[in-house]
Amino acid sequence: MTLSHDPLWPRAGAWPAFETEADAVLLGVPVWRTSLSPTGAHATPAAVRDALPRYGTTLMGPPAIDLNEVLRIADAGDVDEPDGDAGEAEVIARVRALTAATELVIALGGDNSLTYPVALGARATGLITFDAHFDLRDGVSNGTPVRRLVEDTPASSTLDTARIDPTRIVQIGITDFANSAAYARRAADWGIRVITLDELRRRGIDDVVAEALEVAGAGADPRVHLDIDVDVCDRSVAPGCPASVPGGLAAWELRALTRAVAADRRVVSADLAEVDATADADDARTVRLAALCVLELLAGLHARR
Repeated sequence: MTLSHDPLWPRAGAWPAFETEADAVLLGVPVWRTSLSPTGAHATPAAVRDALPRYGTTLMGPPAIDLNEVLRIADAGDVDEPDGDAGEAEVIARVRALTAATELVIALGGDNSLTYPVALGARATGLITFDAHFDLRDGVSNGTPVRRLVEDTPASSTLDTARIDPTRIVQIGITDFANSAAYARRAADWGIRVITLDELRRRGIDDVVAEALEVAGAGADPRVHLDIDVDVCDRSVAPGCPASVPGGLAAWELRALTRAVAADRRVVSADLAEVDATADADDARTVRLAALCVLELLAGLHARR
């Protein structure tokens, strides 16, 4: 479908290639090979970029503000082969270089395994996840990034990396019937702050975000990574997420959470994960929601100013 052109209505996306510095940079990290379920998640970064021009870049305010005018936004392309030890090392190096030259790195996945190298590359000292699942499994897969950030050291990276203290991890949206008691005990034993979907809805977004940022952003020189696993959403709005379940977050809740967390200066990187563009509904609603989350991250970045 060809989109209409209106010089008075600028569209999102088609941002210039990253050169030396920017306020925010996109990086495609199309991991998929270790997914626990068959996935076409490697097609998602391109699909999100294609979906972005369906939206404008204006915040209604008042006053109305065009993000294209107030932020320098760039696109650093994709990591060609991000899976495996060498791929992880490349992601870490790419993110490390980008975080030195920008305020916010936005990594487009790919399955949830990207969270591990992206957070390491950003030198994250704290982690916030929006996810229905703990991701505390053993091994290497899209079900293991949180455990790996606590326990593992990259096999092939030549860069200095540090594990994340589990007491600086907050997991928001963990839901019934999507996890095991064993992993719930692991999270509790490690001191991970778990905010279930029920608790989030009981307390409200503002209260939960304030606590999450206090926990993940504690310590000297805090650097927080945000993992947005879109399968935290209700399956009606995220059918392109293999593990999304009925009763998850509404689209507006995910968008509001994303903007609120991104508004904090301690957040230096974020990833969008677990969207399989090849399994989406005909109207591409999951990919479009992921694209809107990119814009919400940018809106949060602008709110810091």
